[in-house]
Amino acid sequence: MKRPGLPLAATVAALLIAGCATPYPGAPYYAGPVQRAQSIEMGVVESVRPLGLQGPDTGLGTVGGAALGGLAGSGIGSGGGNAAAIIGGLLLGGLIGNTIERDASRRPGVEITVRLDQGRMLAVVQDAVGEPFRPGDRIRVVSDGYYTRVAR
Repeated sequence: MKRPGLPLAATVAALLIAGCATPYPGAPYYAGPVQRAQSIEMGVVESVRPLGLQGPDTGLGTVGGAALGGLAGSGIGSGGGNAAAIIGGLLLGGLIGNTIERDASRRPGVEITVRLDQGRMLAVVQDAVGEPFRPGDRIRVVSDGYYTRVAR
């Protein structure tokens, strides 16, 4: 039996996946450094240490979890038992929601220790995107006086 929807579904899936690919090589720039002068110093990577970067805590996980927990607790018991179930659901849901948000906002990062050509040492923490750095790599340290990053 032939399935007419299968080729269409495969085509749509392929287009969606291709749409997620970025056409630009390297690490993404955010709007902040665009059209601002940046100084560049040359150096050599001394060491690289992987680490996790924690995103901001917006509180949405806590609020959403508490709302769902309270809703779930409202269907349990009656009278005083129902109130206790709602309060317990609010507390437990808030804790679970906060944990889920915290875990979901983590991303891979890297600490790169660099010896600049002038002899000064720097440690730069940044997102771990693009090609990995290795000790001995010749790199550029780009800084606008506020943000600093290591690039090839």
